[in-house]
Amino acid sequence: MKPISASIITIGDELLIGQTIDTNSAFIGQELNRAGIWLKRRVAVGDLRDEILQALEAESRENDILIITGGLGPTADDITKPALRDYFAAGVRVDEDALQNVHDIFSRFGRKPSEVNLKQAEVPDNCTVLPNRRGTAPGMWFEKDGVVYVSLPGVPHEMKGLITDSVLPRLKERFTLPGISHRTALTAGKGESDLAAHIADFEAALPSWIKLAYLPSYGLVRLRLTARGDDATAVETELDRQFNELKHQVREWLVADEDISLPEALHRVLKARGRTVGTAESCTGGYLARLLTEPAGASAIFLGGVVAYANDIKEHVLGVPAETLRAHGAVSEETVRAMVAGALQVLGTDYALATSGIMGPTGGTPEKPVGTIWVAVGNRERTDTLLLNYRFDRARNMELTANAALNFLRRFILNDL
Repeated sequence: MKPISASIITIGDELLIGQTIDTNSAFIGQELNRAGIWLKRRVAVGDLRDEILQALEAESRENDILIITGGLGPTADDITKPALRDYFAAGVRVDEDALQNVHDIFSRFGRKPSEVNLKQAEVPDNCTVLPNRRGTAPGMWFEKDGVVYVSLPGVPHEMKGLITDSVLPRLKERFTLPGISHRTALTAGKGESDLAAHIADFEAALPSWIKLAYLPSYGLVRLRLTARGDDATAVETELDRQFNELKHQVREWLVADEDISLPEALHRVLKARGRTVGTAESCTGGYLARLLTEPAGASAIFLGGVVAYANDIKEHVLGVPAETLRAHGAVSEETVRAMVAGALQVLGTDYALATSGIMGPTGGTPEKPVGTIWVAVGNRERTDTLLLNYRFDRARNMELTANAALNFLRRFILNDL
């Protein structure tokens, strides 16, 4: 079966200069992939007619589908619609359903649309209009020389509704789509190159239609298997077999056998045991608490945290002995052990996680250079510590510390029989 490929073209100066982050492409790419459509490229262009036309021409030569987002607003700087009229040699018509939709939306707020707003219902006369129930700019579907072009508003909420309700169902009717399936494993504690060397034989033995991708981040590596084929059942069966072998190969560093975050994986471990955790943070400044409260349902496992950045807070809130701070300093094994004990007492949790270190770029000494971080995790029976040594910038040191600390806590809980 011929693979069906697509490109995403995002339009807007705000995307090019970084004023707006392009989240639309990520959503569209995920949805196309689930439908069996291979995303070949993502292209960003500014609000310039010639640039838009060049992108349409170039991407249509290599793809079956072009998804275009942005530039459909009612103001003068939104030029996607005029550019599409030029590209498809189209006239203008007023779509009555789109016009009524504009009136309906404004009437909900007790207002009347202006002439500018009503122009949203003007569309190229050779497109199929895709109703937008979440906004005033309708989607538009074109076909030319066997290629499907879909133009969508750039507002994420509106775009998502059109993709789900209109675009994907039409694409599935228009094309015979092969199966594309993924399996993702999250690992921690072993770098990308070391993992690649460890599973080199496994990777070399994969069937040609199954690919392994390495997706590294700070202290974590996602391993994604992607399979493509016409027989969906056969694809799923073989993919599951290979994924089970991959998990066995990396079992020592495996955090999760699905595409979830490290905090989500930690939540599941805690919820499965009915346990709670709190944090006592110095160098991470509350970042661990933020990560632990990102997943939904965080209140079931995270009770609270203390940001003890200053030694006075370590001493007077967490109860770290003054003599410990004087003798060993804030960045020490003894101090993070005492911080865990204090957090368990103050927060009343089953587990506590503590950090104290020097993130940089200043503050280091020959004995404790920048990037020296102590981590401790514990319960009322025992406390374990971990010494980290990083030599990066402050932001990277923070991310690496957070992931190492959360994984250290996860392993502590798993071993807490």
